Amino acid sequence: MTNPDQIIQQGMQALQQGQPAHAKELFTNLINSGVENASLWLAVAYANRDLSDHEGMLKAAEKSYDLENRNPRALVLKGDYYYQAQKQHSAASFYLKALNIAPKGNQIPPDLAPEIQRAQQRYQTITQSYQDTLVKTMDDAFKNTEGDARRVQIALDFILGKKQPYLQQPKNFYFPELPNVEFADITDYDWVEELEQQTDAIRDELINLINHHNDFKPYITGNKARSITDRHNLIDNDDWSALFLYQGGERQDTYADLCPNTMAALEKTPLCQAPGVSPNIMFSKLKAGFKIPPHNGRYNTRFICHLPLIVPEGCHFRVGNSQRQWSEGKLWVFDDSIEHEAWNDSDQDRYILLFDIWRPELSDSEKSLISTLISSLSD
Repeated sequence: MTNPDQIIQQGMQALQQGQPAHAKELFTNLINSGVENASLWLAVAYANRDLSDHEGMLKAAEKSYDLENRNPRALVLKGDYYYQAQKQHSAASFYLKALNIAPKGNQIPPDLAPEIQRAQQRYQTITQSYQDTLVKTMDDAFKNTEGDARRVQIALDFILGKKQPYLQQPKNFYFPELPNVEFADITDYDWVEELEQQTDAIRDELINLINHHNDFKPYITGNKARSITDRHNLIDNDDWSALFLYQGGERQDTYADLCPNTMAALEKTPLCQAPGVSPNIMFSKLKAGFKIPPHNGRYNTRFICHLPLIVPEGCHFRVGNSQRQWSEGKLWVFDDSIEHEAWNDSDQDRYILLFDIWRPELSDSEKSLISTLISSLSD
């Protein structure tokens, strides 16, 4: 009896010499004799491909894949079948799976490299065509829409990979069913304009504190009684520092008394109230050249407010997908439970007034209960 390995070798030589019919006959006879494995069926698939027998190629590739489901070659052939049949969605799915399981870099066998390259090129062509069609369809739809399309545009950006969803991920306490908002709409607050009008007076009080009571302390301070992870080297780092008028719900009389205009301007704001936790009112300092790395706040039941007071050029802030530059006297409100970061690329320090307010979706009873809950968590 002829050695099966010799027959396989003869069949592969026939394929290489442009004799797919002879190769297929050798492989098929071997299978009919009871010899069957993934590589043999794959060879039949290649023979059928060279014979332009697309249905035969698909069936043989499927048998090969059934016997070895980590076989990128069989997946590429299945992708080729559907690509030629103009079934782009199916082709893309098989090409993508082949790309995901194929060896990477220098580990890819030389004979597999052109198969993977073809799969990569065709997958990119299909996905680009899909995106182009989708964008054109939606551009036409946006032009014919009179209402607010902002959220639909964001959803489209997610699909196209231009943005990624950043969700609320508070470190200490998550309250359910609150909208995922990066920057809040300040027109929802009737106190903003009046507060912004006090910017000059608030800045004067800040400058007085800087000149006569420059007691800014690191925003994050160490506690020897607790083990705290400091991946970003921020603990006791005064590159990001604060001078508190209220800290953890307690009035800091020394500084609050020196800032009567600031305290009066905040009286109409819905400051968080939770003993031991809130409100927090501070002048926040970001030193020249320093960056606050991406991080998340403790609670999603509050918004953080920034009133920029001294802001040189080159200061930036990002919440989720939204990036902004501070503008002196222009307040913004954001959810700090969503990943955010800040950086000062200037050669001067940046100062803002920072304070926390309740989210407007919360009822009075919810605020009371949340106050008790987060105070207890703090204790």
